[in-house]
Formats: sequence, structure tokens, C-alpha cells
Amino acid sequence: MKRVYILAAGLFLLSSCEKFLTRNPENEIGSGEFMQTENDLVLYTNGFLQRHMPDEETLAWGDQYADNIATRTSTQFLIGDNWGPDEQGGWSSGASGTWSELRNVNYFLDNLPKAKDNVSDETYRHYEGVGRFWRAYFYYHMVRTFGDVPWYEAEIDVADEELLNKPRDSREFVMGKVLEDLNFAAANCLAEDRYVRSSTLINKWVALAFKSRVCLFEGTYRKYHTTLGLEATAPDFLREAANAAEELMTTGPYRLVHNPANVGTQYRSLFTSESLNTTEVILGLAFKTDVRMHSMTWKLFSASFGNNWSLTQSFVNQYLMLDGSRYTDQPGYEENTYREVFENRDRRLEQTVISPAYTRRISGTVRRDAPNFALTSTGYQPIKWAIDDDVHVGLATSNNSVPMFRFAEVLLNYAEAKAELGEMTDVEWNRSIRLLRERAGVNGAAPVSHDPYLAAYFLNQTTDRWILEVRRERGVELAFENVRYDDIMRWRMGPLLEKTWQGIYIPEKGEVYDLNGDGTMDLSVVDAEPPASERIPGVAYVVVGSTYRLSEGNRGNLEFGFSQGRKWADRKYLRPIPTSALQVNPALGQNPGWE
Repeated sequence: MKRVYILAAGLFLLSSCEKFLTRNPENEIGSGEFMQTENDLVLYTNGFLQRHMPDEETLAWGDQYADNIATRTSTQFLIGDNWGPDEQGGWSSGASGTWSELRNVNYFLDNLPKAKDNVSDETYRHYEGVGRFWRAYFYYHMVRTFGDVPWYEAEIDVADEELLNKPRDSREFVMGKVLEDLNFAAANCLAEDRYVRSSTLINKWVALAFKSRVCLFEGTYRKYHTTLGLEATAPDFLREAANAAEELMTTGPYRLVHNPANVGTQYRSLFTSESLNTTEVILGLAFKTDVRMHSMTWKLFSASFGNNWSLTQSFVNQYLMLDGSRYTDQPGYEENTYREVFENRDRRLEQTVISPAYTRRISGTVRRDAPNFALTSTGYQPIKWAIDDDVHVGLATSNNSVPMFRFAEVLLNYAEAKAELGEMTDVEWNRSIRLLRERAGVNGAAPVSHDPYLAAYFLNQTTDRWILEVRRERGVELAFENVRYDDIMRWRMGPLLEKTWQGIYIPEKGEVYDLNGDGTMDLSVVDAEPPASERIPGVAYVVVGSTYRLSEGNRGNLEFGFSQGRKWADRKYLRPIPTSALQVNPALGQNPGWE
């Protein structure tokens, strides 16, 4: 469902943005008088929220092609060598195209001086900060996608052939300008209650949270992508990330939602409640019953509407035991059954995927529910974004609001920047990662050695205990929150995207299993489906062959995705410049490997 805004006037203005940004708008209705009052600025910047923010499905499913999630179908970008400049989008310049988002922002900033005499200096700088926030947001997305891109910081005349056909500016230059915009926004966007209390508007704290994300991305990208030749500047961005996070941690109004009595529910409540929890959520999308709703519960519990999103066994193995010890240090962990996997584990696991204790309302009655292999490929079926009532299945009636920036991520950004700078200590650990683990019921003591399982998972790129533990924590805390794919890109871990996915352990092929212990049989892995007369009602029969197999032949982890043809190549860290864009402006040039 599209987001609906009451401010129709603001939407009208946005619908006219193409005309505003490519020629003199003197003849547009009211354009000569617009952008002169604070109310005009409110209308226009509310339009930025509608036009530029990701929707709820992007925030929930943006990581569906990352390393830790199995899907029924993969993206063509990852399959073999079937992707190229002809298939790539994301560079269009029409009225609703990619670059129109930038023109929209630059028009606002160019015309903002019209309001200078009618608003206070403080208000003026706030709205300039909002505009520059969204310009930074646009360019961050473009650099993540394409690397070098042309930088424009003012409205461009449609007849200015020189500017319209300029070559791309370097990543180093563009990200320097992005940092300038974010620094201005963080220093000048206001933190008054009217901008902060709903967690739905841009303010000082949102700018700082986003700055910590952007600078962490760029600092680690430069560190691990050594072919860029920018390693020497990586610490500069990491320092900016740590400083932005620390400012928010020490002066901002946010904290983790944490009540020891609610350790089994409080994490997931951040993603299933109707109201954004403004104690922890810095920015999000607000939904309300019968006013603004979505279909995420439907997609999670539909065999045709969703994509069978499932966590992988290798990722589930990374959740710690409640005493803080490593699950992968437990003797025989590789052969633990589905039920055993959840015993004494980090409480976020059972709040992220269906556990043996999971219940939901089905046909009006609350009862236990096991993983459904029509909906999951590994047995680790996500519930993080789902409302536990099947009344929402088949309907776009989910009302749970969707966080975009959380205080938890700020703590993680701070910890990772410190770890990458070589400045992590027990003190820094205790003010960041320890808080997150203890909120999940886990002993939060600092690690005394590196985890060889994690080191191997991340292809032995590092054995630094702090970096590995922060990566563990980041994956667990932010699962299904639209950051993991970017993490894999910046850590230069692309090969993880082509691995075969493993799911739950099956002790013996042909046996029938009651996964959650409720007395009802749920699953059997077989060579062929039994005749209808021999089928057990309610049992899902998973047939080994071209789609599924067991890792040890007649037993082992259920494996999936090996037939999809996912293949990594280092050129895929950046997308190709689309053919359509190069036809218009050959000076853009092509990214390495995509020529």
C-alpha cells in the first residue's frame, strides 16, 4: 500500500517538481508566492518524507538477498552472468525518475532564501538542514549503488548541456560533500519536541543517526576495498561515525527499551506494535488501524505472496547461549534438532523466527504453530514483522509501525567504528554491545578471545575479537532491517552470497517429526511424496532432489538454493551504469568489469 498523507497541497507541489526543477516556474500556479512562509516549508519537507523515505516493504525485505536469508527465488543480479548495463535501472531522469529526487531537493534549497525574512534564523537553518539531509540521503544511495556519480548542488537549467553531460565525480569528492551536508544537518536541525516526539520527522537526532550509518559504511568500505586506494582516509570516516554516535548516545533523548520482566517480548514489540516506540525509535513509518495499513503479515504467511524468507542455519548458529558462551562451542551442536537449537539461546532468536514455543491466533483460537514448509525453505521462518493473528493473512490490514533508525543501531555503529579504529575496550563494550545483549537476556561480558566459527564464516578476513563480536551482534540485532546487504558489501564479503543455504538438522530421512513438541507431526524429508492414502494429515513432505537435499545424504542439514545458480563476481560490488544513461551521456563511463 502506498503511504497516504493528509497534506494534499504538499502532494500537488511534488507532482509538479519536474517542471519546477527543469525550468523557471513563474507560470506555475502559486509558484511565485510559494516557499515564503514556515507553513510552505513544512508542506514541502513533508513531501520529502513521502517521496524519499523507503516504504515498509523495503525496510523489512531489503535484505532478502543478503547472506543470512534464504529465499524461494533469487535476484537475477546474483544469478550467473545474466546481468549487465541493459538490465540495470536506477539512473532515470524523468518526472518520477531517480534524479528527480535530487532536483526536488535542490529546488527547495535554491528557493529557500525566499523565506529568509519571514522565519527566524534558527527555523531557516533547520529547514536548510532538512534539505541537505535529503541530498545526503540521495547521494549515499547513489554512491552505494554506482560508486562515482556526478555531483550537483543546485538546480540545473534544462539547456545547460555542459552540466547535464559532465563526467562522474569521484567517490572521494562526492562522499566529502555528503559529509558536509550531514554535518550541517546535525548542527542545525532542531531537537525541539515538535520535531522529535512522533519519531516521523527529520531532526538533529535523525541526522546524527544517519551520519553514523553513512560514515561507518564509507570508512569500512574504504578499509576493505583496497583497490580504491582510499585506505588512508578510512579512519577519518570511522572517527566521524564514532563521534556522531557518541553525541547521540550522550546528549540525545533515546535509550534501549529494556525491562527485565519482558525479556521474552520487548525486542519484538518494537516491530509489531501499532505505535512507534519513541523511547528507542529515532525515525520510522507510522501506521494506524483503518487509516494506514500494510500487508507484511500476509506476505510472511502466504505461500504465493511472499518469497519464503528464512534464516540460514549458519546464521542461527551465531546467536549466543544465555550465559554468553558460544553456541558453536557446545559439543555436538551440529546435530541439534530444531527444538534443541532454541534451548537457552539469546532471546532475540525466538522473537525473530518461529520457535517451538511460538503461538498465534488461528481461526480465532490462540495455539502453538510450527514452521510451515510451504512458507519457509530452512525451517527458520521469520515472525519479526508479523502480527500473530491469521486474520491479516490475505488482507493488507497489518497496522504495526516500522522503525527505520533505532538507538540500537547507533550503539552498534559506535562499537564497530571503535573496533575498526582499534579503540575498543571493556569500557566501550559496556556502553554499547553489553547493553544490547543484556536486553536480550544474554550475559554481556566482553569476549576474551576471537571466535573461530565467526572468523571462518567471514572467510578469515580478520581474527580481531572485537570486530567479529560486533559483526555477530549487528547481524542478530538488525536481522531483517535493511542493513545486512550493505554490511556484506562494505566488508567485501560478496562470496557469502553464493553459498548453499542450510536449514534445520534432520536426523534421518523418511522419519516424521513433530517439530515443536505439540503432539502433531509436522515434517518428513523423503525421496518421493507418499501416495495420498499414506500421507499423514498436516505433515509437509519435503522431497530431496533438484531443490532440496540433506547435507549427509540420508541425514543432515536440509540444504536449499544450490540449484539457483547464484554466482559472485567482484564487479558486483558496484552496479553497472545503465545503457540508457550512457546513451544520453557517454562521458559517464562504465564501472570496472561491466564494460
